[in-house]
Amino acid sequence: MMLRCGTVQFHHKANDKAYNMAVVERFCREAAESRVKILAFPEMCLTGYWHVRNLGRERLEELAEPVPSGPSTQAVVSLSARYDMAIGVGLIERGEDGRLFNTYAVCLPDGQVHRHRKLHAFESDDIASGDSYTVFDTPWGVKVGVLICWDNNLVENARATALLGADIVMAPHQTGGCHSRSPQAMGLIDPALWENRHRNPEAIEAEFRGPKGREWLLRWLPARAHDNGYFLLFSNGVGEDDGEVRTGNAMIIDCYGRIIAETWKAQDTLVVADLDLDLLPLATGRRWIRGRRPDLYGLLTQPQGHELAPRQARFSEAPVVKAE
Repeated sequence: MMLRCGTVQFHHKANDKAYNMAVVERFCREAAESRVKILAFPEMCLTGYWHVRNLGRERLEELAEPVPSGPSTQAVVSLSARYDMAIGVGLIERGEDGRLFNTYAVCLPDGQVHRHRKLHAFESDDIASGDSYTVFDTPWGVKVGVLICWDNNLVENARATALLGADIVMAPHQTGGCHSRSPQAMGLIDPALWENRHRNPEAIEAEFRGPKGREWLLRWLPARAHDNGYFLLFSNGVGEDDGEVRTGNAMIIDCYGRIIAETWKAQDTLVVADLDLDLLPLATGRRWIRGRRPDLYGLLTQPQGHELAPRQARFSEAPVVKAE
C-alpha cells in the first residue's frame, strides 16, 4: 500500500501570522493537487521562530493562541477537511493554565486536532517544555507521531515514539546554520548569501548541502528512522531567521533510513513522496526492537547528576564532564 506524503520548507515572517497562514494555504492547495494525504510544515512556522528569544512575556502572549480553539488551528482544521488531508503546523500555544508552549498541531479531516508540546523547549524562559509523547491514529490505517526539532536529537524520544506505535513521524524543525559551540556541528551561514540567492544560487545551495545543513543532518536523522522502523517527514524553515540562516533540506526518509525525496533549494518548496507501507512489517529497526532487553535499561531512567534544563543545556558554554 502506498501513502503519498509531503513536507514543506518555507521562509516565515516573524510576528506575521496572516502572511504565514497564506503560505500554508498555498502549499495545502499544491499538495492537494498532488494527492498528498499527510503534510508537514515547520516548527513555529505560523508565529515565527528565532526572534522570540528576544520577546518579553507580554509580546509572547500577544502571539500565542489556544490549541485547538484558536483561530490559526481552526483555519487549519478547515483546510484539512477541505482537502481530506492531515496537516501539521507549528505555533506558540497558550495553555489552559496560562503557560506558553512551542506546539505542533496536527489537524485531521474529521476535525480532530492532536497537539504535541515540544519536550525540550529552549526558545525563551517563558516557553515551557511539554511532558508527554504524541502518537495517534489516522484515517489511512497508520499511526503518526510528532517530535519537534531537539526532541529528535535525543534517541530516547525517538524510541519511545516508536514503542507507542508510530509508523510515520512528523519532524518539524528550525535548524541548520545555527551557531554552535561544538567545532563539528553546524555553524553560521553568511546572511548575504541568502540575500543574493537569486543571482548566485550555487553559493547558498553549497552551504545547504554542506556540513552546516544536509551533511550534518545525515549524521543522525536517517538513523532515527532506520533504528526505529518508521518513516520520517523532515520539515524545516529556510532562509534568514533573526541573524541565522535556516538550511531547509526538506526531506522524506523511509523506514530503512533511505532518503526518498529531498531538496536543497534556497526557496520555499514542497517535497512529495509515496511511502511504501508494505516495507514496515519487516523493517530492520522493527525487527531489532523485538530483541530489546528492557531488563538492562533501568539506567536510562536514572538521573546521572549532571542533567540540565533544556535552556541550560542548549546555551551552556561549559565543557561536558561525565558523571563519576
